[in-house]
Amino acid sequence: MHLNAFLMGVGHHEAAWRHPLTEPRRITDLRHFQELARIAERGKLDSLFLADGLALAGNVRHNALGGLEPLTLLAALAAVTEHVGLIATVSTTYNEPFHVARKFASLDHISGGRAGWNIVTSAGEAEAGNFGLERPAHGERYRRAEEFLQVATALWDSWADDAVLGDRQSGIYADISRVRPINHEGTHFRVKGPLNIQRPPQGHPLLVQAGSSEDGKEFAARHAEAVFTAQQTLEDAQEFYADLKGRLPAYGRQPHQVKILPGISPIIGSTEREALRLEKELEELIVPAYGVQQLSNILGVDLAAYPLDGPLPDTPPNPDGQQSRVQLIRDLAGRGNLTIREVISKLAGGRGHRVVAGTPEQIADELQEWYENGAADGFNIMPPHLPGGLADFVDHVVPELQIRGLFRKDYEGRTLRDHYGLARPAQAVVA
Repeated sequence: MHLNAFLMGVGHHEAAWRHPLTEPRRITDLRHFQELARIAERGKLDSLFLADGLALAGNVRHNALGGLEPLTLLAALAAVTEHVGLIATVSTTYNEPFHVARKFASLDHISGGRAGWNIVTSAGEAEAGNFGLERPAHGERYRRAEEFLQVATALWDSWADDAVLGDRQSGIYADISRVRPINHEGTHFRVKGPLNIQRPPQGHPLLVQAGSSEDGKEFAARHAEAVFTAQQTLEDAQEFYADLKGRLPAYGRQPHQVKILPGISPIIGSTEREALRLEKELEELIVPAYGVQQLSNILGVDLAAYPLDGPLPDTPPNPDGQQSRVQLIRDLAGRGNLTIREVISKLAGGRGHRVVAGTPEQIADELQEWYENGAADGFNIMPPHLPGGLADFVDHVVPELQIRGLFRKDYEGRTLRDHYGLARPAQAVVA
């Protein structure tokens, strides 16, 4: 199976910063993230991933928010690692293709072929406000993303792999017939090109996607090579897996060309009782006002006026919001007949991703069940607290998976594409 470490501040649980296992002031400390990168590489994980948003995503009064820009940070982490992949979120809604293509090409060169791009379309109104814009409609965001990616891949291909000659005797550094403009003119972008950096070592950085709406799944089926998804039950995960894999033939793609990695937040203890005690400790540190605000932002309705111990109100969905996450939350609340307080508690550990508390063996059992029953090609590991939660997973769960023959004992390649078993894209533009 494939394993990605999803790194977020001092942990994915929203109350992790209040727990003595963490130090919240480290969210802007490079040494903290260097330690996490080394831990991930020690565990032979495929990759590590940094999410991002272009606004302060929550009430900084009650959570340790405001982290480092991912591409800048990953360039620094590339210098202290040799194998682990480096994936960053970058939005197609509030960036330009030339900038993004150049930055990811640079990271791929700096890291020796370990860069990955998590492509997002930015659903939040606060992000639009930071650019003086109105939030685009859901479908429009994905249409822009389609063209954005088309331009970016054309720019990566604007240098042929053999363009650089480096012939000192003749004075010819590059064959200019192998470096060509792309002359793109579309609905959203006009880009001449070529890119002002050579083709990335991987050809294209690994393309990752995380939207699970209908538009998101079609985008993933057409373009993504790894998909991060949130699923609460084995049955839901199996349904999503079969749905997305079933869309691939329409785009001439095979099932092995897209790796599906559901998120899981493992709360690990040497005994089940110890794990459940840590889970309870974290739950007791939740600030309800923060949870209400976060849930309100996702659902697009102000829940402050509703009783915490009452049911989640039945409000119309926002067609331009986070469609798949809203549906997941409503399904979660309906399945357990949960109150707003209980929904907040369920979401605090992983924002809709599955939270599992148990021993390393029990965590491995859960991963194995999903992996062997058509629900996952691997997992997006979301430690509830950092750095300890990642170290616990690497030092105790990974060896259990290795004993069962489910995970590598060492890296077999150097690039992120090698780790995920994906081919290097052929040249598309330069003849």
